[in-house]
Order: sequence, then structure tokens, then C-alpha cells
Amino acid sequence: MAIWTILIPLLPLLAAMLIGGLNFFKILDGEAGEKYTARIALTAIGFSAAVGLGLLGANWFAGMDEAYSYGNWLSCGGLAVDFKLMTSGFNLTLASLFTLLLLIVMRFSVNYMHREAGFHRFFFILNLFAAAMLLLVLSANAVFTFMGWEVAGVCSYWLIAYVYDRPVAAQNATRAFVTNRVGDGGFILAISMALFWLGSADWQVINTGAADLTQMDATLLALGFALAAFAKSAQFPFTPWLARAVEGPTPSSAVFYGGVMTHAGVFLIIQSRPLFEQAPLAMLVLALVGALTAFCSYWVGLTQTDIKSSQIFATSAQLGLMFVECGLDFWNLAAWHLCAHAVVRSYLLLIAPSILYNTQGRPTKSISPTFANFRWVFMASLQRGWLEPALDWALVKPIQQLAKDMRYFDEHIVDSALGAPAPAIKAIASLAQWEEQKMGANLISEEDRFALGSGLAGKLAEWVAALLHWFEFRFILRGVGRDSIRLGRHLGRAAIRFERLLLNPSYLALFVLITLVVARGYP
Repeated sequence: MAIWTILIPLLPLLAAMLIGGLNFFKILDGEAGEKYTARIALTAIGFSAAVGLGLLGANWFAGMDEAYSYGNWLSCGGLAVDFKLMTSGFNLTLASLFTLLLLIVMRFSVNYMHREAGFHRFFFILNLFAAAMLLLVLSANAVFTFMGWEVAGVCSYWLIAYVYDRPVAAQNATRAFVTNRVGDGGFILAISMALFWLGSADWQVINTGAADLTQMDATLLALGFALAAFAKSAQFPFTPWLARAVEGPTPSSAVFYGGVMTHAGVFLIIQSRPLFEQAPLAMLVLALVGALTAFCSYWVGLTQTDIKSSQIFATSAQLGLMFVECGLDFWNLAAWHLCAHAVVRSYLLLIAPSILYNTQGRPTKSISPTFANFRWVFMASLQRGWLEPALDWALVKPIQQLAKDMRYFDEHIVDSALGAPAPAIKAIASLAQWEEQKMGANLISEEDRFALGSGLAGKLAEWVAALLHWFEFRFILRGVGRDSIRLGRHLGRAAIRFERLLLNPSYLALFVLITLVVARGYP
């Protein structure tokens, strides 16, 4: 039965492709197509939930293998990446819970988004996000976990900027997207270290091989994953992006930032529990960052006057407590806390519009006089601790200045020293390679053939490279003297013939007559 696990992320992916394709070709469009889009989306996520619950029941009563391999994805030298999914344990439990939450939110969205501009776009993104998150949770390999991680982040960007003609929505989406890319750097670095030190990115290999690493290596590997988790789960100092993310529609806020995506960071830490247990310093960092986030989020949340912001800062505070639990070695408590909070927070964010409707005219509950009397503390809470301006001053502006300096150095010093601009150098290099190939020179040595990968990803990369090489060879290198010039001559001759026709007196008179007739029809 384990082979059916792939249907859990695959069905929402197929639904997203179907909805996107039909909407692109205007087969599903406008209000008339809403019911079909809703049926496709609900059917796919419903079957995913049924498969997840069925596998969970089978695993509970009969037991299954921990993971199931669907084949080799990429082989390169001594490295191999297999496409494997977890078929038991916390991964399957969390995947089943997420499918149920996604099903509820999608059903809620059918009515909530009715007659909204972008209805079909919303369900395309939501189904793509569902596939990405389920792949993230079920993957037995860190490479595929990262793939789901990235696609979920892109979907988050799209839905924050759902009303893309509003500058605030576009700015908030960009800010959240860029902030999360910092964490992605930590994730990529951790995967690279795992491949270099352990020879594999499988979670089982990482967790079991952590005991063979030195404490310094294990700490560095754990801190890479911790950085990714901090950014995705909006921990200090990445907390501000979460408040910006609620610019999107309410259903997306409920499933992205209440129930599912913000818990991905905590899940990543729980997934790599044996690794962190070999790195006490990393666990201390988890506890300290989580405690600081919980305190700051509670403090800032006291002065929020809109319901979504209050819910979001309560979310980051609860996530901080989960990191504290992981750092203090209460792993089971953190797992239960994650599941319970996902359900409760999704519900609270879904009913936020109803609460606003039923409490119109009622003032927000004032904070305690004791807290209000500390004016500087109160002002800092209103300004959310000035965290974003501080990060801009400490990180963004220095990087922008460094980029300007490097560009100046490249344009005024490097290019001048070489005597030719970089594009010209690249063109010369390409021409040299073409000439060597014409002479029969073998440009690829046996030592360099390891770069020719195998597996599905390797073949795709090889085919794309071959296509690009053919295009460059035929239309750029050879085209300088053959195809491009020949095409230019044909276009030039056609343009000359067209110009001669226009200058012909009979055609010119006909053109003037048509112009007068058309102009006569207007007042």
C-alpha cells in the first residue's frame, strides 16, 4: 500500500495543472466556470485526504515500511538522489492533518471568493501550494523537502500579492519573499554539508550519520537547518514578514500563516531531531530564539488594533514556544503543540471576518494602565520594536552599497584592465570553442565527464543544454555568416517590395480614398 503515498501530493498538483491550463485557454473563465474549478480542486484534495487517512489507518493496524522509493532522480559521480516518500510516523500523520485543513479551507474559499476577480487563479495557486506542502512533509530526502519548501514560498508570494495592482500588496509580497530567501541560503548550505560529509541528503542518513560527525560539524549542519526554520516560521529577527503576509485573502492567510506553512520550520526541526540532539549549542540557539520571539510577539501583540495582526503575532508567539520546547528536548510536546495549534489557528483566522462583522462599533479592549504608563515601551510596541528599520540599516543598505561598489570596480577597473567588455569576452570564448569543435578537438576530458548526470533530472538538464547549444551554434555562431544574414536579407527584400507598392500611384490613391471614407464616418 505504500506505493499509493505518491497520490497525496500528486492529486493537488494535477488539479493545479488542470485548472491553470483550462483557465489559460479560457475554457474555464469568469463566474460560469467557478463551479467546475471548485469541483476539480475539492475532488483532488478530498481524494488526497482519503488516501492519507487510509494509509494512516493501515499503518496503525498493520504497519508499513518507513519509506518507499519510486526510483532514482539524479546520479552524479558518487552522489545519488532518490525520490522517496515517508509512509509512516509523524510525516504521514502531519500530511493527513494538512490535507484535512486544506480541504476545509478550500471549501470555505468556494463561497468566500465567489465572483472575485482571480477566482480561478486563487484555486490554481492553492492547489499548487497543497502539492508543495505535502511533498515537503512526506519527502524522505532533503532535496525534495527543499523543492516543496521553495514552491510553497513562491505560492505565498503570489497570494500575498493577490491584488497585484495595489502597491502595498506587491511591496509586502516582495518583502516576505526576500526575507524567506535568507533562510533558503541556510537550507542549501545544510544540504551541501550533508552531501559532502555524509554522502547523502536522505533524512535517515543525516539523522543516523549525525552520531559519526564531530560536534562542530553537527552543530554547523544543525544551524543551517535552524536558520531555514527561523525564516520560514517567522522567528526573531525574521518576524516582521509574517505581519505583512496577511495582505492576502483571508482563506490563504488561514492556511498559509495559520495552519500549514508557518509550521514548516518547526516540522523541519522535529524531522532532524537526532541531528540536533548531537548539537547542544544548536538546541540552545533554538530555545533562546524561540523565547525571544515569544516575548516580543506577545509584547507587540498587546497594542495591535486589527484582528488579523493580533492573530498573526499570537501565531509567531506560539511558534516561538514550539522552538523553546524543541530546544529543551520536549520533542513530543512540540509535535502535539504543532498539530493542535494548526487546527485552532486555522479556525480563528477563518472566522476573523465574521468576528469583525458581529463586533462593529465596539471598541477594542484597552491595554492595562500599568503597561500604558510606560510611554517608551508602549511606543516601541506600536512601532513593532523598530525591527524592520533596524534590519534595513544593518543588512539591506550595506549590501546595496557593496553591490554598487562591486559594479563600479567591474566596469571601471576589471573591464579596462582586460581591454574589452565582458559580453565581448564571452562571445570570443564561444567562437573559440566553435572553432575547436570544427577542427575536431575533444573539449571534454574524461575527468570532466562526471558532470554528465543521469537520472530524470540529469537527462532533462542534458536535453536542455543540447537544445541551447544547437540554438547558439546555428543562429549565433554560424548565423553570423549564414542563417542570420540570409534571414536578414529576405526580410530586407520583403520590406523593399512593400515600400515600392506603397509608392505606386494607384495604390497610393486607393490608400488616400480609404482614409477619406473612414474619416467621413466620424463626426
